[in-house]
Amino acid sequence: MGDAVAVATEVPKKQVTFKDKVWREVLSWFWVIMAFLFIEGTLVQARVIPSGSMERTVLIGDHLIVSRLGYDAGVPFTDWHVPLWREPKRQQIIVFRAPLPEQGFPDFIKRCIGLPGDTLEIKAGVVYINGKALVEPYRQDPPNALEYKGPWHVPAGQFFMMGDNRENSYDSRYWGFVPRANIIGTPVVIYMSIDAPEEVWNPGHVGERFATYINAVIHPREVRWKRLFHTF
Repeated sequence: MGDAVAVATEVPKKQVTFKDKVWREVLSWFWVIMAFLFIEGTLVQARVIPSGSMERTVLIGDHLIVSRLGYDAGVPFTDWHVPLWREPKRQQIIVFRAPLPEQGFPDFIKRCIGLPGDTLEIKAGVVYINGKALVEPYRQDPPNALEYKGPWHVPAGQFFMMGDNRENSYDSRYWGFVPRANIIGTPVVIYMSIDAPEEVWNPGHVGERFATYINAVIHPREVRWKRLFHTF
């Protein structure tokens, strides 16, 4: 009787159809989108500065990475969000939703000057917190000797925000306090800075902004290279 010979049979592979390829691609992009939404909603956001209210600290055309970690979490492109455990500190730069319903609650960037429980007053352009003058080396210009405002008593859960460029800043002096629930986060780094007109960076100017980016590639001198990777 001869030796038995084992014959291996290869299992035919399932043919990958066009439908399978499309489904795999959809799943891949789904997880990319989910990761983006998680990062955007809870960790960091990219913002561009459209006005000069925070000069010289932050310039028009500065592109910032804003940390939301511990301040706020929400679903991008919706109004749903929840405030978290971190509280703004005095003189910290903060991004927040301005309490301006007639303007659609726009996002502002200012410096946190008054904390809950503070009494704040401006005398000859100098800010006084609880009767003591506040040292502000970051200000764009010297105090305006003609400015007298206040006093304001900052309520619990509210903050008083002011721009570093005091003569060109629409801030809490004019529209009041910022609720804690409106705090979004704080900037951590400038990742790009382009010298371009203010209107380019305002909402709705997509074409002008795209042209500005192209121009920066063609003419690199439009980029403020020394500001790149500046941290706060």
